Amino acid sequence: MKFIANVLWVLFTGLYTAILYLVLGLAWCISIIGIPFGLQAFKFARLSIWPFGSKVKAKFSKHPIANVIWLIFGGFTEAILFLGFGIAWCVTIIGIPFGLQCFKFAKLSCMPFGAEIK
Repeated sequence: MKFIANVLWVLFTGLYTAILYLVLGLAWCISIIGIPFGLQAFKFARLSIWPFGSKVKAKFSKHPIANVIWLIFGGFTEAILFLGFGIAWCVTIIGIPFGLQCFKFAKLSCMPFGAEIK
């Protein structure tokens, strides 16, 4: 069932999101200061391709300054967007698994530094 859900996710959302995060990561990596932020965008891209079956363990205390900078420069807005998409998906019974994946992305959007994807 996870395989089918992942294929549907890639077709309707994941491919576009992964390409967006790859481009964003490359843009961040242009400067030396932005490399850590670019690496976090690549983390999002990897999760965007195959989110079902993976878990996110967020650890804000590992890199609190970097996480706060991430929140200021778009992480908070990104988390709100994923939260809104998750709520919209959960309105339908069929969309609940996709909504839960959006909630996973919202959690990661708040604290990507130090977060582990398993």
